[in-house]
Amino acid sequence: MTDFIKKAKENFTDLFYTVKCPYCRNVIDKNKYACEKCAESFPEFAIINFAVGGYKCVSPLPYDGNFASAVKRFKFYNQGVYAKQFAMLMSERIAKEYGDKKFDIITCVPMHKNALKIRKYNQSELLARQCAEILKIPYADTLNKIKKNKAQHGIKGKERAKNVKGVYKAVDKEYIKGKNILIIDDIITTGNTLGECARILDKAECKNICCATICAVTYR
Repeated sequence: MTDFIKKAKENFTDLFYTVKCPYCRNVIDKNKYACEKCAESFPEFAIINFAVGGYKCVSPLPYDGNFASAVKRFKFYNQGVYAKQFAMLMSERIAKEYGDKKFDIITCVPMHKNALKIRKYNQSELLARQCAEILKIPYADTLNKIKKNKAQHGIKGKERAKNVKGVYKAVDKEYIKGKNILIIDDIITTGNTLGECARILDKAECKNICCATICAVTYR
């Protein structure tokens, strides 16, 4: 009966809610992550980076052009509905690049409670929860942001590393211990934020840490 009700709700939602391509905003099928035209512009292979500390990060898209515009709308302009479409693409690349790894937990880069009150949602958490659902891996909040710092996108160079020091804390060290963890964020630029989050989890003696984002800043 529960499955029947769930299916009925999904069908009802489909009648009155349209899914749009995050990049051009044309209507698309709910099971697709982009329209055919936009999908043609996607890179064939994932972008591989390493967060500070040597933690591998997989990103399907470069942070430029329509891709950057889509992520900005998602992050800053109350377009959290794009999370599912982004996560579908991310999950595809995660499964391909990390196919030999078995993750116990998917988690996210946390937001400070004051910032969360203003934005109303953590875009990285939305992505992480959707990826967890698609990949059938448990989601868990493993970190708290205990100190409000400056936004990383407004800082350059070495200041980025200093800006993230001491701002994160493990939620439950015993739960994390011995686990293989995938950390999700929206963008990787210098890798300081993901690197600091991974470092804190490493201190809690987790087994292995990898990262993934929807976009990566590429330097030419």
